[in-house]
Amino acid sequence: MNRHHKKYLDEVVTGIQSVSSVIPAQRALHKSGFSFTKEPFETQLEIWNHIWASSGYRVQIHAFFFLERWLNRKDLLGTVWQTSVLWQEDVDDWPLNDSFSKINTKALELHPHQVYPQLVQWNQSGNLWKRRQSLVSLLYYSRTKKEFLPFHQIAVLVQPLLTDKEYYVQKGVGWTLREMYNVYPEETYLFLTLHIKDISAIAFTISIEKMDEVRKGELKRHRKQNR
Repeated sequence: MNRHHKKYLDEVVTGIQSVSSVIPAQRALHKSGFSFTKEPFETQLEIWNHIWASSGYRVQIHAFFFLERWLNRKDLLGTVWQTSVLWQEDVDDWPLNDSFSKINTKALELHPHQVYPQLVQWNQSGNLWKRRQSLVSLLYYSRTKKEFLPFHQIAVLVQPLLTDKEYYVQKGVGWTLREMYNVYPEETYLFLTLHIKDISAIAFTISIEKMDEVRKGELKRHRKQNR
């Protein structure tokens, strides 16, 4: 890291330490800006790339805040997404991982032919955070999306991870099934019925959160009969 980037990192760290560690306070700090905030996007991105590579979670979340600020710029979304893909290599916790899902799912709407193959690759990764990312990015919170992949393109990534042994991957399975039901209720209900024996207790509990009591009861009875 050159001396200028070191100066910027020190500035961000000092700011972080001057306010509460809770996310709203950190967001407010980021919104207030740093000495380089008014630089062109490309200059800021270079700075944040160096900061990301030289620090831990509390600083890296500000690097995410930087990318998040540009999500509505269609002309820059490809670069924002490609940066998030590179930074994913260093992710090792769920809050940061799921923050990047917000970027990935936005990019998936506009650039599905580029983003979906990356999700397929992550789906087969030995890294649990990449596997979780391959699921949560598909729909994120479905209410925030206008365009959705066809059901089968989502289901084909969920099915291989139904029996994944990692807790956070199973939480991601449940999350995705829940959001799938919001978008494709009949198809998802059938999917749950067909795979009822393979779905973990963790994922099953999350997957039925938004269902009416009748359907919840039907699936619970079906699950009990097939355990």
